[in-house]
Amino acid sequence: QVRLVESGGGLVQPGGSLELSCAASSLRFNALPMGWYRQAPGKQRESVASIGRLGNTKYADSVKGRFTISRNNNHKTIFLQMNSLKPEDTASYFCNTVGDSLWPWGQGTQVTVSS
Repeated sequence: QVRLVESGGGLVQPGGSLELSCAASSLRFNALPMGWYRQAPGKQRESVASIGRLGNTKYADSVKGRFTISRNNNHKTIFLQMNSLKPEDTASYFCNTVGDSLWPWGQGTQVTVSS
């Protein structure tokens, strides 16, 4: 069974930065698009950013220009560099594949943006 392990969250002031990491145990990692998702309390999980197997990226309008997704296929890891963080970015962040065949969700990593 595929295991996803997210890390890098924390408490940061508005305007600050964090970098999240996600390690995947799947042997198919290199062939699949991957994405970052987030879920705030009382809200549905939403897609934040995705990256194709060749590095093409897409972003939600709410994070465009502030977040950057990247991947390291050798280490089966994806990253999310988050700059100019806003209180509305506060959520639990998760990684997974993209599309209908999602893997079991990991525990996520909490990001809290507050002064």
